[in-house]
Amino acid sequence: MQATDIRDPDYFHRVVDCQWACPAHTPVPEYIRLIAAGRYSDAYLVNWRSNVFPGILGRTCDRPCEPACRRGRVEAQQAQVPEPVAICRLKRVAADFKDDIRERLPRRAARPNGRRVACVGGGPASLTVARDLAPLGYAVTVFDQDARAGGMIRTQIPRFRLPESVIDEETGYVLDLGVEFRGGQRVDSLRALLDQGYDAVFVGCGAPRGRDLDLPGRAEAAAQIHVGIEWLASVSFGHVERIGKRVIVLGGGNTAMDCCRTARRLGGADVKVIVRSGFDEMKASPWEKEDAMHEGIPILDYLVPKAFLHENGRLTGMRFEKVAAHRDERGRRKLVPTGEPDQVFDCDEVLIAVGQENAFPWIERDIGVEFDESGMPVLDRVSLQSTLPSVFFGGDAALGPKNIIWAVAHGHEAAVSIDRFLEGEDVRERPAPAVTMISQKMGIHEWSYDNEVARDVRQKVPWRDVNQALRDIRVEVELGFDAKTALREAQRCLNCDVQTVFTAKQCIECDACVDICPTDCITFTMLPADGAERTLRAGLRAPALNEAQPLYLATGLKTGRAMVKDEDVCLHCGLCAERCPTGAWDMRKFLLTVTHAGPGCRSSQRKAA
Repeated sequence: MQATDIRDPDYFHRVVDCQWACPAHTPVPEYIRLIAAGRYSDAYLVNWRSNVFPGILGRTCDRPCEPACRRGRVEAQQAQVPEPVAICRLKRVAADFKDDIRERLPRRAARPNGRRVACVGGGPASLTVARDLAPLGYAVTVFDQDARAGGMIRTQIPRFRLPESVIDEETGYVLDLGVEFRGGQRVDSLRALLDQGYDAVFVGCGAPRGRDLDLPGRAEAAAQIHVGIEWLASVSFGHVERIGKRVIVLGGGNTAMDCCRTARRLGGADVKVIVRSGFDEMKASPWEKEDAMHEGIPILDYLVPKAFLHENGRLTGMRFEKVAAHRDERGRRKLVPTGEPDQVFDCDEVLIAVGQENAFPWIERDIGVEFDESGMPVLDRVSLQSTLPSVFFGGDAALGPKNIIWAVAHGHEAAVSIDRFLEGEDVRERPAPAVTMISQKMGIHEWSYDNEVARDVRQKVPWRDVNQALRDIRVEVELGFDAKTALREAQRCLNCDVQTVFTAKQCIECDACVDICPTDCITFTMLPADGAERTLRAGLRAPALNEAQPLYLATGLKTGRAMVKDEDVCLHCGLCAERCPTGAWDMRKFLLTVTHAGPGCRSSQRKAA
């Protein structure tokens, strides 16, 4: 066991679990404190720098931050129902209550730098690249087959989840930076695009093709069977305005949830979702499943589709085989038929939402961009550079379908790579983040942040009446928090970025901090003879069982003991620092800011020159 090196930026970054889990590393506690203070515009701009689309993501993000939230783990340890902070909905609060922030956004570059960058696709990855590069003087052109920017944000997310006005506003912030948007202009040849003299090309066209099901009856009943993402796009553009009364949706992801809820609003009276896996194994986010069931849509599991049934060329139903999950001797799951009779469900239309695939027919195979056996581009997974050095990928087009926040993260990384590439630097070298540690001490027993731990349960977001919501596909269902509710939810945040920092040489080993700690996360002990971390974890005042979360270990005490703090359940309440008679403990705000494209991402030698 070695003493913890808290100078390593990743140490305290990992302690801020929500920021660590966010692909774009948004400083979550920072903007939540700003919301609590009523500084909504400041909170929005903190988000905007990291995730570019706070209003959009505040409604649609897949929320990788929330399962990581320490609040849930602390509550579970205290035998409460674990409920993480509603981070995503607070992001929306910043967007809903902000002032006009246009004057605080970056300006168009006063002087072009002479470099031209093309972005293929107008979705979140490409718009992030454009947002990062345009203010630096790059001439960025975004191509998209649709007339308006947004990509899958606009075409695949229903308006009852995401109003078009929010899309227009936040894509507009990017385009107003001097980005040229060529809507309705499909790129059919990468070679032809490169021949136009672009210095770099970013491919952010998403995963535009939905998977189909080649089952008996598919061809005969084709008119009533639709691929989910294509059908959602047709609804978005007004090409589809109604659907049959009886609808089956195949698939267990978020697209399936959007399909079934949209079908209910277009006239589907009997809409059901059928999945081949178990309910708990579905890829859809838990809240997406809850929303669908709240609207009266049943989800039937462990049913494998076998055939589309039809009469005289018209779909009449589907046949399914009932299966059960079994695990072999290696623990691998396998779906095994139960032997029960096949189940038949009558239906008028079927929506297939069983996954998405990439398609790059427009990229010639002889220009230097290599593809693997599955048809995906061969990339450096850090720089996102392809085997043709001037071509970069991001979002679903790079590593397969994920979600918006991953696309944004890829856009930031690709922008860094493009900037370094065009500056003649190694794209594999990544810029270090900016890190600050500031003491929050205002007095002997006073801090500059609210360190009281609120006992409130997670606040419920208000919903529009379901009957009213189902009558109009453009009526937003979730209403968002009001200011009072947002404050109560923000106060549930444990301020995980305000770190307890220990200075061993000032400690007199009085154990006052141990006595006052409400979670028993501090232990002064001799290190185990075998030097094993697992032995140390088991012997603490409260055994530290979550090995994914580091221990804060400090040595150099006069008695030879070590201070060990379990970061997993620390409340960041500051009581240890208040009680300490010598100031050995301090509360310091840790702020990590990811370095984006620009001078900060280039080598020190070049910056000095």
